[in-house]
Amino acid sequence: MRATASLRDLGQSLWLDNITRDLLNSGTLKHYIDELSITGVTSNPTIFDHAIKNSNAYDAAILEGAKRGKTGEDLFFELAIADIQRAADLLSDTHTATNGLDGWVSLEVPPSLAYETEGTIAAATFLSRRVNRPNVFIKIPGTLEGLQAVEEAIFSGVPINITLLFSPEQYRSAAKAYLQGIERRIAAGMPSVVPSVASVFISRWDVAVQDRVSEELRGKLGVSVAGRVYAHYREVLADPRWQRAFNFGALPQRLLWASTGTKDPKASPTYYVDALATPFSINTMPDATLKALADKNSAPKLMSTDTSTAERVLSDFAGIGVDVETLGRELQDAGARSFQKSWDELMGVLMSKHAELTLAR
Repeated sequence: MRATASLRDLGQSLWLDNITRDLLNSGTLKHYIDELSITGVTSNPTIFDHAIKNSNAYDAAILEGAKRGKTGEDLFFELAIADIQRAADLLSDTHTATNGLDGWVSLEVPPSLAYETEGTIAAATFLSRRVNRPNVFIKIPGTLEGLQAVEEAIFSGVPINITLLFSPEQYRSAAKAYLQGIERRIAAGMPSVVPSVASVFISRWDVAVQDRVSEELRGKLGVSVAGRVYAHYREVLADPRWQRAFNFGALPQRLLWASTGTKDPKASPTYYVDALATPFSINTMPDATLKALADKNSAPKLMSTDTSTAERVLSDFAGIGVDVETLGRELQDAGARSFQKSWDELMGVLMSKHAELTLAR
């Protein structure tokens, strides 16, 4: 049995951190779903930037949209939503078979709204209605302003993927925002089922410190932070306040491991997948990591619930001046800036492609 199927049997969902029209048109995504146990898809501005920049699969749609006066963000979301809807339809059987637990696709609000609560609420509501699929998460970054928007979006019934989470406290804040939105629905007599996932980024931790750590600590910060986050996740699910919500029919917010492609050429391509095998969680990975995992014939062992090793490693990092919460805030801000950069480049690509295609006619 492939490791992808074995990992799924152990209780972890595998989602693909990629979406392109070529992936859809070629049948590759369907192959991943049918043969490699993929049960969800995530996207972000960088993924769409690369997809549109490096393919001519969008050219006809760009030209057609522009003829109807679509430009900039309007044109982008027309292209992106078409892809998101197709992926959601491919995963609809999975969504039904898992009673809504899996089979999700994620679409992110514009990164320019990362620090704007009201704008994020409006965008999340608009995109959810426009995509018009029951198995699409709207991604909102876990900034302070973003989490305020998360609570309102959950209260209004929009399924949310809280993204750009790094530190354990950021995870706890995201879980709290979700719970508060659900509790408000319960208090108002509204149905309490509004799905959500909390996406915690892993590999960027190790990239951030790679130039100032010993060989002994190389590659250990991300998985150690994940160990602490996983302990918090288990505490959250066991908390009486959450269990009260569950008793009203609410769903647990699932933990999602993001940014799990290996950046260190010396490390195994499945390094983070091997380290983060945890039941009732999700690992979203790029194509290369998925294929490397599929080539293995056994799944990794489940992550230990004993956090003593992780805490010892985090203590070692603290000894060399690495404060997890401080670095987590820096990584979140850097992630928001990176997505904004990709977004700006994407808008430029759409403009230049439209000009080129118009001239070529």
